[in-house]
Amino acid sequence: MSNKPEKEGGNKTGGLTYAMAGVDIDAGNALVRAIKPLAAATARPGVVGDLGGFGGLFDPRQAGFGGDALLVGATDGVGTKLLLAIDTGRHDTIGIDLVAMCVNDLIVQGAEPLFFLDYFATGRLSVEDATAVVKGIAEGCLRAGCALIGGETAEMPGMYADDHYDLAGFAVGAVRRTELLPRTEMMQAGDIIIGLASSGPHSNGYSLIRKAAQVAGLAWDAPAPFDESRTLADALLEPTRIYVQPLLAALRHADAPQGLKALAHVTGGGLPENLPRVLPDHLAARVNLSALPFLPVFDWLRTAGDIADDEMLRTFNCGAGMVAVVSRAFADEFMLMMVNEGERPFLLGELIPRADGGDPVVLDGTLGSCGA
Repeated sequence: MSNKPEKEGGNKTGGLTYAMAGVDIDAGNALVRAIKPLAAATARPGVVGDLGGFGGLFDPRQAGFGGDALLVGATDGVGTKLLLAIDTGRHDTIGIDLVAMCVNDLIVQGAEPLFFLDYFATGRLSVEDATAVVKGIAEGCLRAGCALIGGETAEMPGMYADDHYDLAGFAVGAVRRTELLPRTEMMQAGDIIIGLASSGPHSNGYSLIRKAAQVAGLAWDAPAPFDESRTLADALLEPTRIYVQPLLAALRHADAPQGLKALAHVTGGGLPENLPRVLPDHLAARVNLSALPFLPVFDWLRTAGDIADDEMLRTFNCGAGMVAVVSRAFADEFMLMMVNEGERPFLLGELIPRADGGDPVVLDGTLGSCGA
């Protein structure tokens, strides 16, 4: 009887992991820790906080400009979802993803997006493809209610293959200092956690998605196993949901200052790593996994890649693209507002006391038992 070495980068189930697909979340977290002092060294009057939040804060009043507003900046890309758009020649929605990843990070701090800029870099500029990309960016800005005020196009032969391009987005918003989120000092055990349904994987985990499709032997133009009315590419290119306008409506509600205490954009790291970013040290989030609207695409991914549940939760949003922490008194009203705004809210859990050294997120229930 021989001993077979464990597959490098594997897990206890032998299934695929994000690390096996070439992406190391732990390395990304280490990078943030490493660059914090570098960013701190550039501080000037007006900078509020440090790296690690959903967006960067800037106080015009501290910088000598007066006024009652904080500026909030966010920048992001869309990861290897770009490769799917490039490989299939479908460029018209990836710009929506670019805007969504930035403006959703602004709204979680209570900020209304004001303007957006893009950076488009390519090996050889195709006016047709670039126009399609910018058309998507403009559509995303319309959905978010912000202005596309500029950008940069860079053609760099030798840096990128001729038909490849990369995207980065930059958004700036504003929030009154009294309305800044999260309101951690107001949070208490018993506060309700409400999820807002995602449209799919949004713009995270696509290295693992592409690996799962490869393992399953599926072509991008084949019918999607989880939605045979669309090709696999069309289904996986479903753009990231933009939650700005519904949440602005909630933030402007008369009861919001006492009732809406935090928002978290569920991106890379999933619920286990994004919820703790808005919680005080003495509270934890008890999350009911059975309540997640586990879309068919996630069920397919889990099966096709033999992906463990903890890997699913750490890589994908698993059905919750945005999460709100609200008071019990405000929960029903908030959910009704979200329904009226076209969202699909669901009760996801509650805040509980956290012991010293305790986990910030406590998971109950079974992933995938709710369905879409």
